[in-house]
Amino acid sequence: MTEDRVFFNHAVTGESHTLAEYRERGGYGALTRALTTMQPVDVENEMKASGLQGRGGAGFPVGNKWGFVNKKAPIIYLACNADEGEPGTFKDRWILEHAPHQLVEGVLLASYALGVRHAFIYIRGEFDLPLRRLQHALAEARAVGLVGERILGGAFSCDIIVHRGAGAYVCGEESSLLNSLEGRKGYPRNKPPFPAVKGLYQKPTVVNNVETLSTVPWVIANGGAKYAALGVKKNPGTRLFGVSGHVERPGLFERPTGYSLKQLITEDAGGVLGGRALKAVIPGGSSTPILTAAEVENITLDAEAMSRAGTMSGSGGVIVIAEGTCMVRLLQVLTRFYAHESCGQCSPCREGTDWMNRILERVIAGQGTAGDLDNLRAIPTGISGNTVCALGDAASMPVTSFLRKFGDEFAYYVAHGRSQNDGRLTV
Repeated sequence: MTEDRVFFNHAVTGESHTLAEYRERGGYGALTRALTTMQPVDVENEMKASGLQGRGGAGFPVGNKWGFVNKKAPIIYLACNADEGEPGTFKDRWILEHAPHQLVEGVLLASYALGVRHAFIYIRGEFDLPLRRLQHALAEARAVGLVGERILGGAFSCDIIVHRGAGAYVCGEESSLLNSLEGRKGYPRNKPPFPAVKGLYQKPTVVNNVETLSTVPWVIANGGAKYAALGVKKNPGTRLFGVSGHVERPGLFERPTGYSLKQLITEDAGGVLGGRALKAVIPGGSSTPILTAAEVENITLDAEAMSRAGTMSGSGGVIVIAEGTCMVRLLQVLTRFYAHESCGQCSPCREGTDWMNRILERVIAGQGTAGDLDNLRAIPTGISGNTVCALGDAASMPVTSFLRKFGDEFAYYVAHGRSQNDGRLTV
């Protein structure tokens, strides 16, 4: 395995997702090492030493999350969150398509550390090729004794069950995911109790993201200290960044934390499409507060730097926006998504997301008023922090940041009944 790359350490071919190819590049070596030379607590300690933070968006330290689980509980579950639904995010899909065995090995290592007998992979319902590649990888692993009873001839046994979702964005939230796994409506749960105490079927449960679990084999193979030396100290390692929007070379890039956002856009992604000037960037998936071109100049891709700028690295989905884009229309695309995806359990989110979207629809139709903009600024304060899960916050943050940083465009649209960008590139 390449020392400074966790994922992009092999050529992507028509066979690179297979067991044979994965083993050729050292695959399942970490599992063999763990089952033959390490105790479960040793695996957990390596993860703590690595400093790996969850790659699903929340960024909670993985080793600490595992440490919360009562290992003496008679039944413990692991759930892998493969319900990648955040607009602008496509890293987990790449792993499932091109390195599914890396995820399977990561699930097995986590299960060994936690004492899990049954692990679940909850996969997004719209995924087709990723699902088929994952199912094929599990079939290959079962056929050679890597999944199931007495793995590698030892005492450790673990089965992995794939559960296909039904296309609900809210099921990417861990407690909604668990309810869906149980066959219930995908409503988020009140916390506490947290899943580590009462999760799937009321048993202790750890929920980790695809990229997170797929990083575990590298950590165990190379050591937690070596992983901690990558990137920045407080947020170590590498991350997969999916760059989309107005760039010449959209795609997925693996870079260390602390990497320059400007360099990612201008060099790795080839710069802004058509040579246009950069207007703004959404740095971590559609829910994260937007950055202006000026703010992009000196910011790095790590949690601390993003927090200082008032935003988040989130799920690693970098959406690039060129000059000439109508920010009013762009925001309405986002609010329409969140209004549609609200599960409806909490009234602030159910009513507020729809209200924000209808206001923007009215503005775009040329019927907006100054009072509409006042309401659009006020509604997020009634949503944020007042819902069971973070979907309400996710819907509110773009609205607040767009209005704060591009408020003149919204005022112009209301005053003139059209975008000030009409006649140029628009969304």
